[in-house]
Amino acid sequence: MARESINIFQSQPGDILLGGTFRIYLDGVFDDLRFTKNNPEVQCQRFGIEPYQSLQALTFAVDQINADPELLPNITLGFQVYDTCRTLRRAAQGTFAMLSGGEEIIPNYHCNKGAPLAGIIGDSGSTRSILMAQILGLNRYPQISYFATSPVLSERDLFPSFFRTIPSDEFQMKGLAQLVSHFGWSWVGLLASDNDYGQYGLQMVRQEVINHGACVAFTENILTTQPNRNAPRIVQVIIQSTANVVIVIASDSDFVIVVEELLKQNVTGKIWVASESWSTSALLSAKRFQVVLLGSVGFAIHAGQIPNFTNYLNNLHPSNNPQGSHIWEYWEEMFSCKWLNKDNSVGNVKACTGNETLQSLLSEENGRLSFNVYTAVYAIAWALHNLHYCAPGNGPFSHSACANISSFYPWQLRDSLILLLFSLSSLRNKDGSHMFFDEKGNPPAIYDIVNWRLRQSITLEQVVVGSYDLNVPNGKTLNVDNSRIAWSNTNAQVPMSNCSPSCPLGFRKVIVPEKPLCCYECAPCPQGQISSQIDAVECHQCSWDTWPNLQQDRCLPRTTEFLSYEESLGCSLAATSIFSSLIPLIILGVFISYKQTPVVRANNYSLSCLLLLSLFLCFLCSLGFIGYPQPEMCLLRQVAFGMVFSLSISCVLGKTITVIIAFNATKPGSRLRKWTGVRIPYCFIMISVFIQLCICLVWMIPFPPFPELDTDTKPGVIIVNCNEGSLTAFWCMLGYLGVLATISFIVAFLARRLPDSFNEAKFITFSMLAFLSVWVSFIPAYLSARGMYTVAMEVFAILSSSWALVFCIFVPKCFIILFKPNLNSRDHITFKGNNK
Repeated sequence: MARESINIFQSQPGDILLGGTFRIYLDGVFDDLRFTKNNPEVQCQRFGIEPYQSLQALTFAVDQINADPELLPNITLGFQVYDTCRTLRRAAQGTFAMLSGGEEIIPNYHCNKGAPLAGIIGDSGSTRSILMAQILGLNRYPQISYFATSPVLSERDLFPSFFRTIPSDEFQMKGLAQLVSHFGWSWVGLLASDNDYGQYGLQMVRQEVINHGACVAFTENILTTQPNRNAPRIVQVIIQSTANVVIVIASDSDFVIVVEELLKQNVTGKIWVASESWSTSALLSAKRFQVVLLGSVGFAIHAGQIPNFTNYLNNLHPSNNPQGSHIWEYWEEMFSCKWLNKDNSVGNVKACTGNETLQSLLSEENGRLSFNVYTAVYAIAWALHNLHYCAPGNGPFSHSACANISSFYPWQLRDSLILLLFSLSSLRNKDGSHMFFDEKGNPPAIYDIVNWRLRQSITLEQVVVGSYDLNVPNGKTLNVDNSRIAWSNTNAQVPMSNCSPSCPLGFRKVIVPEKPLCCYECAPCPQGQISSQIDAVECHQCSWDTWPNLQQDRCLPRTTEFLSYEESLGCSLAATSIFSSLIPLIILGVFISYKQTPVVRANNYSLSCLLLLSLFLCFLCSLGFIGYPQPEMCLLRQVAFGMVFSLSISCVLGKTITVIIAFNATKPGSRLRKWTGVRIPYCFIMISVFIQLCICLVWMIPFPPFPELDTDTKPGVIIVNCNEGSLTAFWCMLGYLGVLATISFIVAFLARRLPDSFNEAKFITFSMLAFLSVWVSFIPAYLSARGMYTVAMEVFAILSSSWALVFCIFVPKCFIILFKPNLNSRDHITFKGNNK
């Protein structure tokens, strides 16, 4: 059916009138837009079930107040309701009609001397409410909207007489962004109507979504001026986008056309986040929309119970309702039937019989919009009650005056409304709920979070799964029970909507140039850093004594590395050192047993014994490099190594000098006879060792070695080593040994051709050559090694060089002594020397 006039939709007489504007019909169109005549009539179409039920909440509240002996006694409330038909024109016409008080609209004049107008309940849309508030605010007429949520209406300077029983979108859009963040969605689309409600909401939710770290994949407007609402383009954008979640800020009558297009193009699998304007829509709850809307979540007006209101609606029937023909239209929409027309035909639609029962379609939970209307009526009723019982001299107006309830000014009721609702925090409705506004005319910001499910395979129903309450004492405004949510994919797991896959543990986000922040790449954490959470923005450095595991998602204690006796390498070197130290002692025993033989006596028995003892100490000093570095070990190990090797090489050099002096002293007239004996070699040994001692003292006193924990050389490992204190001093000590060895090599090389049956200078030459080769090779190996292998290289060099001396100098002698005794005779040595 269509409505063509601005006549009163529904009314009831009374001593004081309430005005009301409701969007009973969901669409308003103009039949004639050719501009060939003035004022083309608006054609109202599509009867709305929920708006009509909210209108019944107004009539129910008025009847309840009139029957209450304590609230406004002896005063009867009446009302006049106009259908705005969702157009600004009808909203303005209805407002002017109520202000004019007659059938003719005369701005700035009230032509009817009947019951005064207390205030207006309406409108449901933000754009229409803004227009009405601009008109009503001129004369300070109170206006209480039950569904206008635009934050602009909170500006008291612009709209001083505006109040509402639904929270501002300022709160809802923050909540929607928190809901998106709660489910971990970082890539969402935005869809909004092109009116004040949609555009203001779009701006706010976009900013809030970005503030919570998410990104907007696309932004599209539902063009309310176009019959198809721009649905084909919107659906194409949704199909092409990778976002699986779309926030919709629009009325159900606008969004339903987009849903129809989604059905037509078979678009499924999207998660729709609903604003309160369609989250509980009966229009969208039809079974055929389940393919698209099943699993949707959104914010809904906080549900309130209106006592006995469900029974009141159940008793509505066309046969006993005196309020005009609109109940017949309501009945048709509720039961999807048609009343018989004059020719008794209804086409293919089933006929209405009047025997249908509303009890099967109405739940115990009253309509959320109806509760807001009910609260708005009671707010004005209590304000009137306060005016009625004002005590002269204690009034809220100038000079403590009171207003006359039968002839009050609109601004007096507005002020009374403000004072009443601010001062009486314990003021309650019949349902027991508190009723108050803040300084901007907004009620407490409380929302229900609903989830769309299929009810008995018939229609979609909205189940409360959480709440959003800014007044909770613990500060946890958003409370959602994820286990109660049924998603469209029939999976208990929350669907994902991300531009990029989540970065796993051990990775971090890397921003891609010229792309939104949510479109990133995942890069592994740098060495030494971890990320212990998914989608980490940055990696964190482990502490000095810890290191990342292979997955780089947690820090583990670093392994400690040193040349340990428990290590196979350390154990092998220690065993080799101990075994090798026995060899010089065995050779010393052989020399002591055969000290009277020519081979032993011919090679300076006392220096040989001293050299063997020093070699025994050389093998043992390598043990100082194995094991956990203690301060005493670090201080003494290099000194011990330097001193015993200085003694060994000095002994070798002393033996070489002794050989040269001995052979040259036998020449006739030689002056070297007086230098023969043991004094010269021992003096040389003492001087050589003393010089090394001085080098070590200069090193140890100002720059003593000390234990050190090295965390930089090898990743993930703490190398426990001895810091040499001064590398210069260390290399000076080692260089001095090289100088002694070089001198010994040169002297022995020059004496290699001296006539003797057993010329020791040859073997000393080979021993020094091997010694120098080992330590020259040691230098690059030592510098390139890391960790315990640095120490192992030095131990290996010590053992190798010591073995070179033992093998080259003493093994040939022991071979003759033990296995060639016939060569160990004076005659043989003398004979061989004479032959030479």
